[in-house]
Amino acid sequence: MTGSEIRKKFLKYFESKGHTIVKSSSLIPINDPTLMFANAGMNQFKDLFLGFEKRDYTRATTSQKCVRAGGKHNDLENVGKTARHHTFFEMLGNFSFGDYFKEDAINFAWEFLTEELKLDKDKLWVTIYLDDDEAFDIWHKKVGVSTDRIIRLGEKDNFWSMGDTGPCGPCSEIIYDQGEHMTCSKECGIGKCDCDRFLEIWNLVFMQFNRDSDGNMTPLPKPSIDTGMGLERITAVVQKVNSNYETDLLMDIINDISKLTNIKYGYNERDNISLRVIADHIRAVTFLINDGVLPSNEGRGYVLRRIMRRAARHGKLLNINEAFLYKIAMNVGEKMRDQYPEILDNLKYIQEIIKIEEERFLATVDKGLLILNEEISNLKQSGKNIITGEVAFKLYDTFGFPLDLVEDIAAEQNFSVDKKGFQNEMARQQEQSRKSWVGSGESGIDEIYKKLSSDNIKTVFTGYTELKTDSKIIAIIKDGKILDLASEIGVKYDIITLDTPFYGESGGQAGDKGEILSPNFKFEVYDTKKFMNIVVHKSILKSGRAATNDNATLIVDTKRKLTAANHTATHLLQYALRKVLGEHVKQAGSMVNSERARFDFTHFKSLTFEELSTIEDLVNQAVISNIPLKIDEMPHDDAVKMGAMALFGEKYGDIVRVVQVPGVSVELCGGTHVKATGDIGLFKIINESSIASGVRRIEALTGHKALLYIREMESDYINSLNFFKTKRGELSNKISSLSEDLKETQKRLEKLSHQQSSKTIEGDIDNATETINGDTKLICYAVNDQGQKELRMILDRVKDKVSKGVIILAGKEGEKVSFIISVTKNLTEKVKANELMTIITPLINGKGGGRVDMAQGGGSNSHNIDKVFKVIRESVLKSLGL
Repeated sequence: MTGSEIRKKFLKYFESKGHTIVKSSSLIPINDPTLMFANAGMNQFKDLFLGFEKRDYTRATTSQKCVRAGGKHNDLENVGKTARHHTFFEMLGNFSFGDYFKEDAINFAWEFLTEELKLDKDKLWVTIYLDDDEAFDIWHKKVGVSTDRIIRLGEKDNFWSMGDTGPCGPCSEIIYDQGEHMTCSKECGIGKCDCDRFLEIWNLVFMQFNRDSDGNMTPLPKPSIDTGMGLERITAVVQKVNSNYETDLLMDIINDISKLTNIKYGYNERDNISLRVIADHIRAVTFLINDGVLPSNEGRGYVLRRIMRRAARHGKLLNINEAFLYKIAMNVGEKMRDQYPEILDNLKYIQEIIKIEEERFLATVDKGLLILNEEISNLKQSGKNIITGEVAFKLYDTFGFPLDLVEDIAAEQNFSVDKKGFQNEMARQQEQSRKSWVGSGESGIDEIYKKLSSDNIKTVFTGYTELKTDSKIIAIIKDGKILDLASEIGVKYDIITLDTPFYGESGGQAGDKGEILSPNFKFEVYDTKKFMNIVVHKSILKSGRAATNDNATLIVDTKRKLTAANHTATHLLQYALRKVLGEHVKQAGSMVNSERARFDFTHFKSLTFEELSTIEDLVNQAVISNIPLKIDEMPHDDAVKMGAMALFGEKYGDIVRVVQVPGVSVELCGGTHVKATGDIGLFKIINESSIASGVRRIEALTGHKALLYIREMESDYINSLNFFKTKRGELSNKISSLSEDLKETQKRLEKLSHQQSSKTIEGDIDNATETINGDTKLICYAVNDQGQKELRMILDRVKDKVSKGVIILAGKEGEKVSFIISVTKNLTEKVKANELMTIITPLINGKGGGRVDMAQGGGSNSHNIDKVFKVIRESVLKSLGL
């Protein structure tokens, strides 16, 4: 039975038991700022368990894609070294939201394992929480598990909680005995060790209590079930292999890598580790990019970059010295096509991102090796043989070198690494990451709005058809507390009404502004937010007093029409981008308000003037055609079948709103739009830039603002014509001609300055030259406002005049100082430039290095130049025996 067949069998089994099959959520959590990545099946149901959200089902089953490679749950460094650790994995789960409880959960699990998967009952054990007698009785009396195979464990192993407070409860784990050949020691046993003989395959969590801040637990009115079983792990058991990596889910990928490298799996453990790491990591990389994560230096993007670089580094260990990971992504797409067809749909884009990042790393890793080798060289000269934790961590953090790679390279030179120092640096960075990590990049939903939603408070949005609505205030909130009255003038309140024409910020469209008023009060609405089914008017009380249940008139600022024009323009823009650049273009974010439109999209290089012009023309052609928009609501699957495009990471319900510009674009969108494309008036791109690897941004104006921008550009153009005294069509040639004239003038000035400077320097060099030991010259010369480049130019002029000697040049730039040392070939047996540089660097708080005949360095203490010259003179004389 293949892994794919097990996944399908699991979902179908629970569907037959009344569960709704729910598609895996994105790896990027929605409305949960506590998580970096989805790491468990229950993540997308968190608000259901807490009672803040209701759906039209009380039983669900999923195969949830998960990543554990950052934040609290981080398995990255163990991947490849064990049989079970992964960065990416799938979690099979079944869930009950106040429906069935322990007995059904236990019976379902046992029946699926023993009857559907045909696992040997004699190899199955179970664990329960210490005092969970109810679970014990079900397992023993109802299921028939013998008492000696039911193990009671403590809170650490068999009690689950969502946090310090909130839903919690005992859990029961189903264990599979893989046999005595997997035994780790005489003490091997359930709860005694972490070896793979007794393998946890399914965890059943019984949410039956609510824990308060004092630690008191009270029974939940509707106990729930959350279970999780790793697909890779249960597949290994079914296929009777000792490692997840030997299942078809990963072995096919490993074989693909073996073909690329001509290295077979199973012959050398060091190679095996690298093959496992690459196979695991390419799955994580492929799925993360597909879900909208891109390599960067912070947050999720930084974790993705580390995973990619770790995989690429293991490729180098297998003697792959070119980009290769992007090729293996095809295998991932093919392997996962049944459950995740979108991988193959986006494959070209995914592969391009991987290839770009790989090529960057290949250049970076060589730089890292240079730094490491230089450090080893410098330590040898100073008689030390320990690489500091600071240097090891810099290689790890900046160049993607895991500690074991640094240790391997160091060991080849009989060096060791300061592991404690490395761990200290790591701990420091992790602490900084914890302080700076803000979770999913969104603010999350305040508890007060979750509570209101769970109390069935909701707002009816009327703003698709009107900008003015009569309604009633149903909640007044200040500082997270519900009030009966708003009476403080100039104070901010959150106002919730039964109906509203105000659009709450979502889908990239800014929240509306306007007024809420009645004869008794007036609020200025400065922003509008949407939390679940509630629209919150962020307001300032300008006059009067307002109370709950007061009638009110809500009036949206008419600038909303400009926002609508900008929003529709982004739909036309995406159509034009895909037509001009290719089908790989996908929306990666947007922001539309009354001022402008901003659209982020996937593409790999800057757009040319010709491409931007063609895109502009296509949008304006659609505008001129004045195409009436068609807007419908329909089931999500029907919308996808008709080709509707969706936004990366956006959460859609079963019924979606489809906005069509017939013959041009079809998109899932909940925003507000114009009635016909002609209402946009005019479209003008004002900027195109890069915001991340593989992501571009276009900013544009519409309507009157676009016209004003064009007039401003035209005014600048006319002023430029007048300034340069030229005609239309000749400005570029005029500027080019003047630019060439300016370059020639600068060259002549530099030549005159160089000639004058050379005469001055030659005189100064003569004064700085000392003859020692007959025919040996020692030159110690310092110059102000000069860096390494200028020092090298001076050295080139001086070297020709010194047949035997040592030249030390110093350049001072404020507090900074640069040094260059040159030793003639006939002296390098006695005087070595790189050794002299090691004497200099501590005196200037700097660093440097080089060869025996040439060395250079720099530092931050320019006040010690005279001291350096004195120390170097003494060292040279000593080396020459004088």
